[in-house]
Amino acid sequence: MAEKVSIHQKIADELGVREAQVRAAVTLLDEGSTVPFIARYRKEVTGALDDTQLRTLEDRLRYLRELEERRTTILESIRSQGKLDAELEARIMAAEEKARLEDIYLPYKPKRRTKAQIAKEAGLEPLADGLLSDPATEPQAAAAVFVDPEKGVADAAAALDGAKAILVERFAEDADLIGELRERMWTRGWVTSKVRQGKETDGAKFSDYFDFAEPFTKLPSHRILALFRGEKEEILDLSTEPEEPPAPDAEPKRGPSDYEIRIAERFGISDQGRPADKWLNDTVRWAWRTKILLHLGIDLRMRLRQAAEDEAVRVFAANLRDLLLAAPAGTRATMGLDPGYRTGVKVAIVDGTGKVVATDTIYPHKPQSQWDQSLAKLEQLAREHNVQLIAIGNGTASRETDKLAGELVKLRPELKLTKIVVSEAGASVYSASAYAAQELPGLDVSLRGAVSIARRLQDPLAELVKIDPKSIGVGQYQHDLAESKLSRSLDAVVEDCVNAVGVDLNTASVPLLSRVSGIGTTLAENIVAHRDDNGPFRSRTALKEVARLGPKAFEQCAGFLRIPDGDDPLDASSVHPEAYPVVRRILDETSVGIRELIGDARTLRALKPEKFVDDTFGLPTVTDILAELEKPGRDPRPEFKTATFAEGVEKMTDLTPGMRLEGVVTNVAAFGAFVDIGVHQDGLVHVSAMSRNFVKDPREVVKPGDVVRVKVLDVDVARKRISLTLRLDDEAKPGGGEQRQSGQGGGRGGQRGRGGKPQQRQGQGRQRQAPAGGAMADALRKAGYGR
Repeated sequence: MAEKVSIHQKIADELGVREAQVRAAVTLLDEGSTVPFIARYRKEVTGALDDTQLRTLEDRLRYLRELEERRTTILESIRSQGKLDAELEARIMAAEEKARLEDIYLPYKPKRRTKAQIAKEAGLEPLADGLLSDPATEPQAAAAVFVDPEKGVADAAAALDGAKAILVERFAEDADLIGELRERMWTRGWVTSKVRQGKETDGAKFSDYFDFAEPFTKLPSHRILALFRGEKEEILDLSTEPEEPPAPDAEPKRGPSDYEIRIAERFGISDQGRPADKWLNDTVRWAWRTKILLHLGIDLRMRLRQAAEDEAVRVFAANLRDLLLAAPAGTRATMGLDPGYRTGVKVAIVDGTGKVVATDTIYPHKPQSQWDQSLAKLEQLAREHNVQLIAIGNGTASRETDKLAGELVKLRPELKLTKIVVSEAGASVYSASAYAAQELPGLDVSLRGAVSIARRLQDPLAELVKIDPKSIGVGQYQHDLAESKLSRSLDAVVEDCVNAVGVDLNTASVPLLSRVSGIGTTLAENIVAHRDDNGPFRSRTALKEVARLGPKAFEQCAGFLRIPDGDDPLDASSVHPEAYPVVRRILDETSVGIRELIGDARTLRALKPEKFVDDTFGLPTVTDILAELEKPGRDPRPEFKTATFAEGVEKMTDLTPGMRLEGVVTNVAAFGAFVDIGVHQDGLVHVSAMSRNFVKDPREVVKPGDVVRVKVLDVDVARKRISLTLRLDDEAKPGGGEQRQSGQGGGRGGQRGRGGKPQQRQGQGRQRQAPAGGAMADALRKAGYGR
């Protein structure tokens, strides 16, 4: 119990809240409550911890409990060896991080027989101890006493080798020393990379890292992941250096390193000209170079990867959240166009509820070039099904298809059509999925993508939940990330988004329902089956009739499920059924019916929330109820807006520096934002070109789905790179201002800074060559992009 209190207090200190709040939240989580449920409906219990705090709490709780499990295992292991004393147990109990725990455990960790163990078995530990404690002893003479061929010690040299192995292991397993050296190397160490011989051409996309060095603490996450990917693809050789690598023409440093000096100090070793001093210092050097440095290098590589993965997962999760919470076009009949050349443009019409009412394939582009016939077919379908919106996938042939739709809009203004290019990321994954086959039986796989494109315009959240979040493609280096860590984070994002918006119980799909608090796939399937067999739900209480949906599941999910036209108007709101008695008391106070009270802002704002507080429902819940009654079922997503791509700008060669264009933000990374301006290749707005003021995080300025005005700074057709700026008065003249057909110009220092002038970023990696590329290339190379 004491350990649990310790965990609760530690998390409370990290979050800056009271220990009782953490304890209450942990109890709810352990009882099976979800983060969305706790954040929305248990504010009194947790002291109003929000979903962000609860997610952090959940992550830290997992880590600290794993730490406690490991601590218990280590204590049991050392105790079984008969080596656990009070001092050692206290050190183990005081360890607050997994790395520290493993450092302490290292000397006691069962392992294969080492040279040190063999030497100890040969009776050489007294020799090692004697030389360490009395450097005045002459090593050769002392070692001669321990020569014993029967024990494998053939001569004095063999005895000294054994003594050295014993001391090396002792130095390398000193937990306090290793912890200190690890932190020193973290703050002072560098990563270096060099291209492998003969890989210059194959690894051109990693050219920025062919001769590269940068401090650990300055490396951004995307660069770390780029380096590791280059190593994985056998293009780069990486190494971790304890100090800044010397320049090629620098004089080599003589004498022991600072790390070797610290090891010597730790064990009282110094060079005073005594007989054993040289041998002891050589042993220190050997321990550092062959054992400790190697061990720390592995540790710090893991630390770098961990930090990079955490940041990449954070960026992916934030982008996914923005995409899922993008503005829905609403319940309007929509035409989905999945562009293509030879195989044609797939067409799907869905009505306001998302039901497929028509499909077709047209061939407006080469080689068939049936432009007029395609226009006629689209017009026929639009008229027949009262289409209001045209959703065009942003893949191959997108701009040409957009032009086709634009011509239809222009030629037939009476149809009042609006066309929008939407991301088709993940549409092919959905098309080939088992759920798509079940949802759209008999529909060809190629047409399912058009259906998905149409539906994701109507309601991005409802459609995108059908796709594995990792396939939506709004992350950086997502395939290099730990599967479990990424999945856990993205699943949490989807859960939070779905429950923040709420779900229509009578129209939601199985994938959407399965993301609702307290409902998994099995219950979601049971709900849909019950709906199909018995017709639409008329009330939330009818959920209790669903097979295997018990009281706990009902408690967790009911508040997030909406029934817009049900028997009780409250069932269309986010008020939880358990709080309906509070609403009844409010009705008694106002003497009006529920339908009259809902939306009556004047009456509701005149009420005093404190009057309706009781032992179960406190002020936070009552305040939420009054706000919800004022605007029931309010959708937190923004209003639907569209970007208009410039006429005649359909491919990269149509771009020229200085153009001002409208576009849609498709992805945000640590170094900037990618913007679709309608030329099949997203442009990059580097973080330095986002504002006149310093921008720490690009997400402070834009997020995926935002419609923005940008200016073209530079175009590199060969590398498929477009440099953009949000500062429309920036001068567009990097590399001379012309549209370049191949990379040329400055190296890493040519990044465009504020005011349009090249600047060198502080802490930027050293590179001893100047690779090709302009401002866009520089930014992308730094990020490891260019795939």
